[in-house]
Amino acid sequence: MLLLTVVLIIFAYLLGSISSAILICRILNLPDPRTQGSNNPGATNVLRISNKRTAIAVLTFDVLKGTIPVWGAYFFGLEPISLGLIALAACLGHMYPIFFQFKGGKAVATAFGVLLPIGLDLAGLLIFTWYFVAKITRYSSLAAIVTVSLAPVYTWLLKPLYTYPVIMLSVLIILRHRANLWRLIRGIEPKISTKKSI
Repeated sequence: MLLLTVVLIIFAYLLGSISSAILICRILNLPDPRTQGSNNPGATNVLRISNKRTAIAVLTFDVLKGTIPVWGAYFFGLEPISLGLIALAACLGHMYPIFFQFKGGKAVATAFGVLLPIGLDLAGLLIFTWYFVAKITRYSSLAAIVTVSLAPVYTWLLKPLYTYPVIMLSVLIILRHRANLWRLIRGIEPKISTKKSI
């Protein structure tokens, strides 16, 4: 099981390192998301510089690259701590992609993807929380921070077995949002907006 865990950790990191935002923008001749908007290669920034259809494509891929390795680990019957390490590897791949000079995104969608195998009830709570905060404040980063902060609480209420791995993941995502927190405090964080329609 140790060897399998190591293999899946490496696989999760490599899969996470595939930046759909950068690749899709290149295919569609759009600006590099690392140089536009918030400079973050993620779905929200792609929405700022393109349209909803493109952002949804990025979002879908980023979720799947978190879900696939963790679901694989579930299939092989790995322990929760191993699942947590594989989940962290997928998110670290998105944040520090080996294929893109280790300059990646915030891994919010990928984090959601690694949490999906825990259950649709948890997924529903996470989606509702993000949507509610984003709708009220128009800040994607604040919605992400609030959602991942509540994720361990939701997990403890629904499937406490996975609480500690989810805490590990939440801490990682919050730390990655340090700059966003500072911009939110200063009132200069960009809000969700679109330049084009579908």
